[in-house]
Formats: sequence, C-alpha cells, structure tokens
Amino acid sequence: MGAYILRRLLLVIPTLIGIMIVNFTLTQFVPGGPIEQIIARMEGSGDVFQGISGGGSETLGAQDFDSGGANERYVGSRGLPPDFIEQLEREFGFDKPPLERFLNMMWNYIQFDFGESYFRSIGVLELVLEKMPVSLTLGLWSTLIAYMISIPLGVRKAVKDGTAFDAWTSTAIIVGYAIPGFLFAILLLVLFAGGSYFRIFPLRGLVSDNFEELSMLGKVADYFWHITLPVLASTISSFATLTMLTKNSFLDEIKKQYVITAKAKGLSERRVLYGHVFRNAMLIVIAGFPALFISVFFGSSIIIETIFSLDGLGRLGFEAAVARDYPVIFGTLFFFGLIGLVVGILSDLMYVFVDPRIDFETREG
Repeated sequence: MGAYILRRLLLVIPTLIGIMIVNFTLTQFVPGGPIEQIIARMEGSGDVFQGISGGGSETLGAQDFDSGGANERYVGSRGLPPDFIEQLEREFGFDKPPLERFLNMMWNYIQFDFGESYFRSIGVLELVLEKMPVSLTLGLWSTLIAYMISIPLGVRKAVKDGTAFDAWTSTAIIVGYAIPGFLFAILLLVLFAGGSYFRIFPLRGLVSDNFEELSMLGKVADYFWHITLPVLASTISSFATLTMLTKNSFLDEIKKQYVITAKAKGLSERRVLYGHVFRNAMLIVIAGFPALFISVFFGSSIIIETIFSLDGLGRLGFEAAVARDYPVIFGTLFFFGLIGLVVGILSDLMYVFVDPRIDFETREG
C-alpha cells in the first residue's frame, strides 16, 4: 500500500502542471486583461467589459491583442503615455513571452512563492489562507452532515423498502433534491434571518464582530450560530443524492446469497447489516466522497458565500476572474487542484479502511 500511495503522490505533480498549463493557455486568449482593466479605470470607463460588450467602444476601440501579452497595443489608451503602458507591462511581467512567464510562475510555485495580487497589494498565499476557513467550513461540515444523516437513513430505507416509511422519505428527498441550493438559501434567509418572519440566525459573516471578546464556549456557540444556515443550504442537494445511493447499494447487497446464509445462521439483523453488508455496500458510497466534497467545496461555495456574505475561496476566485487578477486566479486554481487530488488519495485509503481485502498494489500489478 505504501508504494501505491507514493505513486499517487508523485502523480500529483504532473497532474497539477497539466491543470496549470491548460488554464494559463486559456487566459492568453481571454480579452480584458489586467492592463486593460487599469486603463479602463484610469480613463473613467469603469470596467473594461463595457468596451468589450460595445458600451464603451469609444474608450477602448479596436485592439491588437496577441497571445504573448508583451506587445499588446491599446488603442483606447491613446491618452496615456506609451512609457506608462510599457512600465505596466514590465511590472506585470507581460514584456516576456508566455512560455517564459509560465516557467517562472511554476518555478516560484515550487518555492511556495505565489506572488502578489495585482489589485489588492497582498500576497496570494495570505489571501488564500485568509479565505480558507470559510470554504473549509462549508465543505467539511456539509459533507460530514450529509454522510451522518444519509447513511443511516439510506440503510433504513433499504430495510423498509416498499413501506410507508420508504415512500414518504423518498418524497421528501426528491423535493429536497429538486430545490436548487441558492433558492433554499434564500428561503432560509427569509424564514430565519429576519427576512419576513423570524430573526433567529445572523444574516451574514462567519463570526460576530465581538468574536475575540467572547469566552471559548461563546466563540464555539457563535461560530455554529453563524454557519447553521449556510451549511444547511450547501447540504440539501448532496444529502438527497447520497441517501438514494446508500439505499440502492444496500438493496443490491441484501439480496445476495451471503446475507441469506448469515441470517440462516441466526445472526441478528443489525449484525448482518453492519457486520457483513455494510463493508461491501459502503464501497460505492465512499467512491463518491471526493466528488461530493469537491462539489460542495468548489461548486456551491460561490453562490452560498455570496448569498450569506461569506468571504471565502469561491468568492475570491470569482472576483479575481472578473478583475483578471491572474496571480490570484492561478493561485486558487493551484490550491483547488491540489485539494481535489489529495482528497482522491484519501478516498482510496478509506476503501482499504472499510474493506482491508482491497489491495490496490495487487490490482495494479
């Protein structure tokens, strides 16, 4: 198993490089780069995308934008000195060819130097660490709650398959799955955050303004008070999917011969379910753990963070993409990719934990 883990860890490096190559290449062809953003703001057009969409064509005009970025000609910058434009290109590194810029970026990443944001005057690593608690809160708690509820409920539905309990819980699950996460988040705000009915939970933020003045117990209570609604909104869709996956997996195993044999030997239903069926049925559920965690951590975090005014990685990445803040874009992509790959390795380890008979090294051989 150790050799398998080592191989997987070594594969992380070329995979991350591939991710960065694809995204770096795509950015070379996207209009409205950081220099154009600065020019648009200095000339009072507000946002470079107004010019791209036609609303500010008299400001930006046509442009000769090559993939190298070093020889960009900004027709809309005629009011600015050419020396100033060249200085901006040197400052942002656009005076170098794309390949050289990419190699320099990856060399810096190897040294854990992720650069500095173009527009925030703060290091990318500091930004990521600052926003990480919010995204981890949503991702980890939502995934944990989904598994804690869905697995016992799915097992119970498999045992009670076809009964009234199975019917009404399936109805509730389908309704929950049909409700988009952002719509459920708005509903929670309206009902419980002072929208039109109750003001039980706070409207925004991860902690209160006086968090540092609270006692340890008060800090814990304040933290859970703030994350209740965002976590519920993030959990709703994954909860439904995971419950039905668990039920169907257990139904497949319950019908197999070894379960009938175990019951014939006089074993209790609980021992049969959790001592024999659980190990085999949970393999497919565990296989979905990386996808579930990543979907919550990356996918829904942008919308949920925006609705609940949480300043996390999802919102940071979106704002950086809009502003063309390339160091932040590539830095967040690097962290997202790294987390996703590590979670995939942890998923394989959970396979072995649930069923020690699994041997990845033997299977690969």
